[in-house]
Amino acid sequence: MQLTRTIKHLFYPGWWLRRDFPADELAKVESVIASSESKHGGEIRFAIESSLPLRALWNNEQPHERALEVFSLLKVWDTEDNNGVLIYLLLADRKVEIIADRNINKVVGREEWQRICKLMEVDYRAGRFGNGAVKGIGEIGTLLEKHFPVGDNDKNELPNKPVIL
Repeated sequence: MQLTRTIKHLFYPGWWLRRDFPADELAKVESVIASSESKHGGEIRFAIESSLPLRALWNNEQPHERALEVFSLLKVWDTEDNNGVLIYLLLADRKVEIIADRNINKVVGREEWQRICKLMEVDYRAGRFGNGAVKGIGEIGTLLEKHFPVGDNDKNELPNKPVIL
């Protein structure tokens, strides 16, 4: 357990999440996800967590590990074509993780996800949270359009509304 990180997480006020992502920004993220999904066959979820729970801090859980856990909790893996993507933002660490289901990972490499994460993190460090989210969703949407074109029977399998953990 890293003391500095633990203190930062324990004293990171939850209301900062609402400051960084007010209702209008969350509605914009939901709208951008819906618009993106109308152009491809993938499913995008966006989850925000202000800080890690004490158990996770005690175990020195890293953002990637937590994102995998959230991917499972939100059942992003539970799409018919195994083409769900989770964008996970951990505010206390200012880290973004993107977790994609197996069919997407067959055609999109980890380097591409890291590039998008870094792009988003630049905006987050500058306090432009909504802008970072929109950029990331746009980049992911472009990849999904290329590899998973929208089909005739395409349906919205996962909610578009951002999740606050």
